[in-house]
Amino acid sequence: MSLSVAQGIAFSGLSATSVQISVASANISNADTKGYTQKTANQASSVTGGVGTGVTVTGITSTVDKLLLKSLVAATSDLGAADTTNSYLTQLAQLYGSTASASSSTTGTSLANTIAAFQTALSSLASTPSSVSLQANAISALDAVTSQLQQTSSGIQTLRGNADQDIASSVSDINSDLQQISDLNKQIKQEAAAGQSTADLEDQRNSALQDLSSMMNVSYFTASNGDIQVYTGSGQALVDSTAHSLSYTAAANVTASTTYVAGSSSSGFSGITVNGVDITSQISSGKVGALITLRDQTLPAAQSQLDQLATQFTAAVNAVSNQGTSVPPPASLTGTASVTSTTPLSATGTVRIAVADKSGNLVSYKDLDLSSYATVGDLVTAINGISGLSASVDANGHLAISATGSGNGVAINEMSSSVGSAGEGLSDYFGLNDLVTGTGASDIAVRSDILTGTAALPTATLDASSALTAGSQVLSPGSATVVNALLGTLTGSTDFAMAGGLGATTSSFTDYAAAIVANVAGKATQASATFAAKQTAQSTYANSLSSQSGVNIDEETANLSTLQNKYAAASQLIQVINSMFTSLMTAMQAS
Repeated sequence: MSLSVAQGIAFSGLSATSVQISVASANISNADTKGYTQKTANQASSVTGGVGTGVTVTGITSTVDKLLLKSLVAATSDLGAADTTNSYLTQLAQLYGSTASASSSTTGTSLANTIAAFQTALSSLASTPSSVSLQANAISALDAVTSQLQQTSSGIQTLRGNADQDIASSVSDINSDLQQISDLNKQIKQEAAAGQSTADLEDQRNSALQDLSSMMNVSYFTASNGDIQVYTGSGQALVDSTAHSLSYTAAANVTASTTYVAGSSSSGFSGITVNGVDITSQISSGKVGALITLRDQTLPAAQSQLDQLATQFTAAVNAVSNQGTSVPPPASLTGTASVTSTTPLSATGTVRIAVADKSGNLVSYKDLDLSSYATVGDLVTAINGISGLSASVDANGHLAISATGSGNGVAINEMSSSVGSAGEGLSDYFGLNDLVTGTGASDIAVRSDILTGTAALPTATLDASSALTAGSQVLSPGSATVVNALLGTLTGSTDFAMAGGLGATTSSFTDYAAAIVANVAGKATQASATFAAKQTAQSTYANSLSSQSGVNIDEETANLSTLQNKYAAASQLIQVINSMFTSLMTAMQAS
């Protein structure tokens, strides 16, 4: 072997070892870099004319188990969903307050505790119904119930709004990942065509793919040209020869009535689209999948449970309050039911409507046979026939009854009246003496004039004797009949319909409220357990992939030491060869 060949071999070894040292150093430096995989400088012998002429580095590669990567991508998607669900359900559970345990000296703040506090206030009031301070306590306790229902409902809608905003933000992140994958596809092809290593670019692409999967479930494969092509679960292209961006516009305002309907944004929420195709239903996992489920299913279910409690509570309280009247009686009563003069009146039985003075003494009255009236207008005419009363259907479509004499008020005893398909008493049917207003948890409230103190609780009842005498007392402020009836309604059995995953049941209001709180707490606990399980699964796959393709610093350090020795040996060989060249040249010159 000539000295020049030997020198070439030594230089090739020095060059190859230099590359390997550079790769090993990069491995050590990037050991903690997210998504980085161990790189290897592949070495091969150079042969010329059947004779070895040195070594060369054929490329820098990394080895990633593709099946393991797919498993990690799927697990990352599941973890993204579980993490989001856990976060939102934890916040939801906090909205419902805490319950008092048997071992705790603190008072619970849950809806069940608030309703129980209202019942306690009613119990106290029953002993002295005419007490102004005890009435105020009862009103305050009732206001606490309606306010908590409103606040909880508002909190649920805030969470839905947050979820919707998070969807919009996540769609932006998804688009960034899709564009990055597409750009890396192009770079990888360019580098490969130029004979350069693409290992680092492939790491970046795999990291972008994992980040994308944490946002939404995707399927993907590597094409023959080296591109990674990404699709939705149902095959809608997200990255092929280019990136296909998702489009989404968050709702400007979110209420209990805001919903998502596929193919329509008129109801509030728009769809997530790509190339004009609505893919909302195709996103079943990842952060966005969880946000969609929370916004459109989980949180509306919680709202429906609250609405069931609120509507039944409103109906029960008002059914009792319409049996009573305050002392002094109110100068006017205005209903809440929407009617017109021509609205048919399907009613039977008798109702007593009276005019009384401030002390509850009778001015005038009349018992009306409701079967005699075909329409609301007929009823208005009959009430106008009672001395000292004026009735009408006001501009808002509500029945209004007023006492015409100064200082006088209106009192009603529903007697045997039965109106409408539900057979409600006349006052209850029209909502003339409702204590609570609203159509659900979002707007439930204590009647404003009672809350402000301009009207009193309807704790008295109009005398139901067969005949009444003008000037006699017909309203007794000291009777506990109405208060006890209200307390009995709240503590007794009420039928609750199926709502938000809770089955139909018959229970007291406190028990139903406790069931709602327990239901939400159970979902939050399950979400926490699922998150822990998904976190373990994802970590297991990530660790397995790291073990298979990650950097082992100890091994790389040992390898670096070996390579340095090889480099030193190659350098020494070159020095020897150079010395031999020098000796040879000196000998030739001497001859």
